[in-house]
Amino acid sequence: MSQRRSPLAWIKRILLRVVITLAVFWAGGIAIFSVLPVPFSAVMVERQLGEMFSGNFHYLAHSDWVSMDEMTPWMGLAVIAAEDQKFPDHWGFDVSAIEKALTHNEQNENRIRGASTLSQQTAKNLFLWDGRSWLRKGLEAGLTVGIETVWSKKRILTVYLNIAEFGDGVFGVEAAAQRYFHKPASKLTMSEAALLAAVLPNPIRFRADAPSGYVRSRQAWILRQMRQLGGEGFMRENKLY
Repeated sequence: MSQRRSPLAWIKRILLRVVITLAVFWAGGIAIFSVLPVPFSAVMVERQLGEMFSGNFHYLAHSDWVSMDEMTPWMGLAVIAAEDQKFPDHWGFDVSAIEKALTHNEQNENRIRGASTLSQQTAKNLFLWDGRSWLRKGLEAGLTVGIETVWSKKRILTVYLNIAEFGDGVFGVEAAAQRYFHKPASKLTMSEAALLAAVLPNPIRFRADAPSGYVRSRQAWILRQMRQLGGEGFMRENKLY
């Protein structure tokens, strides 16, 4: 006589299957997108569905894939200067930045500071949902290790620049260049690249087409950092362009 499985056993079995399915899906995604263009990201899908469910059927999460050769080298340098200056050297995580962020957050609970590298942001944007939770951060860490293991730094930067959110419905540097400057990403100037990088912390609040005083001051800081890093030579030396 067979014994019936308890509800808890069924739940555990279902959860195990979900975990295995997601692991296979993510591993396949890491392998496929190491060579193929990324058609859309999880964050793009999340934004699109959110707008549809709220009744906004005119919203379109738009992105146009371009290779690194079709972007100005200023763009990659700008996001590195703004978001992750140790990008060429770390293994996916900036431990010192994480420690500083934890100390800051303990002392300033109402002003939370992040310490995500470009690798972590790429993993999150491509495969996960937006928001803050320990579950998401744990999955992000695992996916970051995966892409750092399989992808080159140049590939990580290429994918990041193609799926990063630069405004309402604007994803990727090509769409941003066309929307805000009416030119391809290959023609962006150093100043324009810095302006796009300046809105990355909050591309809905900070606008590249109507930059606030804060965005302009951040743009100026990014420009200084780009020069200090060594300009275009930095990109060539680190094989990022």
